Amino acid sequence: MIQNTEIYRTIILLVVLYGRETWSLTLREERRLRVFENKVLRRIFGPRADEVTGEWRKLLNEELNDLYSSHKFVWVIKSRRMRWVGHVARMGDRRSLYRVLVGKPEGKKPLGKSRHRWDVNIKMVF
Repeated sequence: MIQNTEIYRTIILLVVLYGRETWSLTLREERRLRVFENKVLRRIFGPRADEVTGEWRKLLNEELNDLYSSHKFVWVIKSRRMRWVGHVARMGDRRSLYRVLVGKPEGKKPLGKSRHRWDVNIKMVF
C-alpha cells in the first residue's frame, strides 16, 4: 500500500513545483508556499493526542519537520532554479535564451516599484 508521504512526494510536490524554476519568487509567495506545505502535511499526518491532557491537537511546525524531513518547497524551487541557470549558462552566446540571461535591457524603467525579476532572484542566492 502506498504511504501518504509517497503520495505527497510523487503527486503534490510535482504539481506545485511544475515550472517554478523559471518564476520569480517574492517573500510573500515563499511564505504562502510554506503555509500551504504545512497545511498539506498536517492533513497527511493528522492530529495527535496531547501527552499531558489526552486531547487532540494540530501538529506544530517543528513536529511536522521531524515527521517529514525531506526538502521543503522553497528549497527545491531555489535548487531547481540554480540548476536551470547552469543549463542556460552553458548554452553559448548564439542561443536566444542565453542572450536574455546575460543581456542588459536598454531604455528607461517605468516609475514605481518594480517587481523582482528572475535574474535578481538568482543573484540573491549568491
